[in-house]
Amino acid sequence: MASSTPLKGIELIDCAKANAKQGIETAAGLCGYGRDLNTFKQELQHACSQIGVQVNELSDLITDQQVIRQGEGVEVAPDTPSEL
Repeated sequence: MASSTPLKGIELIDCAKANAKQGIETAAGLCGYGRDLNTFKQELQHACSQIGVQVNELSDLITDQQVIRQGEGVEVAPDTPSEL
């Protein structure tokens, strides 16, 4: 669910991190910045610098654990549509 007001600080970082894999446009929109990507980037960099984290791109927030989780899982499906 998109924020009705632009997020700041740790809330912005959490939201951006959770949506980083979906791309900057989606992350900015869900964090309350709509299509204002420049302000989103500036606020995200500012929020990260306040906690001592260097972020150059949104993808810098994607952790190795998030990448590994994407490949996990087993697909369970019937052999044919009639076996539903």
